[in-house]
Amino acid sequence: MSLLKSTAVVSGLTLLSRISGVIRDMLIARYFGASAATDAFYVAFRLPNMLRRLFAEGAFQQAFVPMLSSVGEGGDPEREKTFIDHVFTVLGTAVFVASILGILAAPILVWAIAGGMRANPEQFDLAVAMTRVMFPYIAFMALVALAASVLNVHKKFAIPAATPILLNLSFIGVTLFLAPHLDEPVWALTVGVLIGGVLQLGTQILALYRLGIRLRWRGLKTSLGDGAVRRVLTLMLPALLGVGVAQLSILINTHIASRLGAGTVTWLNYADRLMEFPTALLGVALGTVMLPQLSRAWAQGDKTRYNELLDNGLKLVVLVGVPAALGLWLMADGLVAFLFQGRAFGPEDVAKTALATSGYAVGLIGLIGLKIVAPAFYAGQDIKTPVKVAMASLVVVQLINLVSVPAFGHAGLALSVGLGSLFNSSVLLVILRRRGQYVPQSGWGAWGLQVLVGSLVMGTVLYWVNAEVDWTAMRWGLRAVGVLGLVFAGAMLYAVGLLLSGFKFRDLKRFR
Repeated sequence: MSLLKSTAVVSGLTLLSRISGVIRDMLIARYFGASAATDAFYVAFRLPNMLRRLFAEGAFQQAFVPMLSSVGEGGDPEREKTFIDHVFTVLGTAVFVASILGILAAPILVWAIAGGMRANPEQFDLAVAMTRVMFPYIAFMALVALAASVLNVHKKFAIPAATPILLNLSFIGVTLFLAPHLDEPVWALTVGVLIGGVLQLGTQILALYRLGIRLRWRGLKTSLGDGAVRRVLTLMLPALLGVGVAQLSILINTHIASRLGAGTVTWLNYADRLMEFPTALLGVALGTVMLPQLSRAWAQGDKTRYNELLDNGLKLVVLVGVPAALGLWLMADGLVAFLFQGRAFGPEDVAKTALATSGYAVGLIGLIGLKIVAPAFYAGQDIKTPVKVAMASLVVVQLINLVSVPAFGHAGLALSVGLGSLFNSSVLLVILRRRGQYVPQSGWGAWGLQVLVGSLVMGTVLYWVNAEVDWTAMRWGLRAVGVLGLVFAGAMLYAVGLLLSGFKFRDLKRFR
């Protein structure tokens, strides 16, 4: 399957996932608004989510996928299955212990991530209680990450890309049918998290069965005796530092946000969701497809294929990422009003969320690019370099916060994250070039000019229209037609601008 086709499959399913996620967030915003209770939920959900990214999807996948590709190159299916079982045993033990410790240490964890909530004891206690209920979610998602990694290495991208839809459907279900019957409606969301975790894990396990892979417990001592498993653990140590740096940055920003007043964490969460939409459609999708292919090319010593994959991935990032960032910045008010305004989420919440969205949009191209350049290092089992750069970016983000938060309040936190991502991805790309691991292929000058012309055509019209419209004053139906129509028009204008500058869409065939 070609790079473009594989990415299109993942992007298409990711689009469905994001659409269901948007519907989920629309309902949650309307039913729960932005309050101390929603802040408590998002803080509580962030804790197991943070550990999931740290242990499971982050450091684990970065270390496991290249090793699984290497083991698979040996041509021994039984050895591959044994290796997967051994990793399952070690990972399962680790996340089970982490879940128990997280439940016991919930008050300390909530204080660390959102110390500002101590000023409101009721809110703090609610966050602690929800943290304890949701912490086992990390165990479900760690095993989902294992199954997804195996499926991706076997080029079965569809199921891993589709399963997040189940979490969104779970949230939608509990919001509509459970929340109205609870004295504390926000507790329905914690139930939705656990149901979603069970559904996602069950779907992934079934997909593995269809491949003939059964996850079996092999005994912890036996599993740790596997040299390939020890190699994964060795690779995970620097990866944990790298992912941990990113999560530490989120923790610090959440701690600051908790001190900026009720609703701040929720505004930033919704802005982050909007930012994740284009990041997932291209960055996550392309990174998911590229990591196993880059790892395979590196393991085979095919440096030409490795360079072509990386170059094509970066060109796709520029082609889609630049207009996406510009559109998200210019359409922030309209998008937030269309998606979230109503009932408990008023015009002031729209304005605060849109401001944060604009801050994230500044660094969107860096957030997407990071999903491409970081796997280029992981494919060669070099995790130390991204760790060092991530640590430097943490310092950059917090230095920016010293200026941006006093100047822009909660939006300054979003701006610092965006600029930090630009710094991170740019430095990694420079290192790849200096090492000779990446040599840009011909055509970048024309490609960049065409993207610039298309973006200017699109941006001029979007800026003019949004300057004349007050999205919050419209009824929802008119607002929906206006925003969706303008998004579609923006995409068409971008395509027209590309064509006028000489871009030929048939050239995309070379991304096979």
